[in-house]
Amino acid sequence: MPTSHTPYSAATVEDKPLDAADIRRAAMDLLARREHSIRELHHKLRRRFGDTPLIEEALSRLAEENLQSDERYAGSYVRQRAARGYGPVRIRQEMREKGLDKPAIATALERAQIDWRGLAAEVSRKKFGETPPGDASERARRSRFLHYRGFDADDVRDLLEW
Repeated sequence: MPTSHTPYSAATVEDKPLDAADIRRAAMDLLARREHSIRELHHKLRRRFGDTPLIEEALSRLAEENLQSDERYAGSYVRQRAARGYGPVRIRQEMREKGLDKPAIATALERAQIDWRGLAAEVSRKKFGETPPGDASERARRSRFLHYRGFDADDVRDLLEW
């Protein structure tokens, strides 16, 4: 009976000595699927290979070779989250949680050139339709939803005409 082979399973790591090529290959496999922040890669590699200085070395080389870039990751993340209807406040917070620094976040949000007010209006239309809010409680409900989605208070206020 054939056995499945997982290239980086715990058994593989125990069977042979760990080397930098294994870590680099695992990082490249992750980066081939999507962009990752340096912190995400570090966390995933540490789970797979344990706490070894080879991880830092491999990640430094990938960054030097521009195969891993927090700036590129941040730009990709902003576009992806905005396409799903999230606003700049929430996206900024999520990127902080992923270990990106403030300058990378600010640059990514600026370079995305997204009309956040227009996006808020589109998200509101999808959720609530074209009918304007009838009373204060409905306006408050819509406001809470848009704030949860991460849109700026001024944009929400203008959109709902407070």
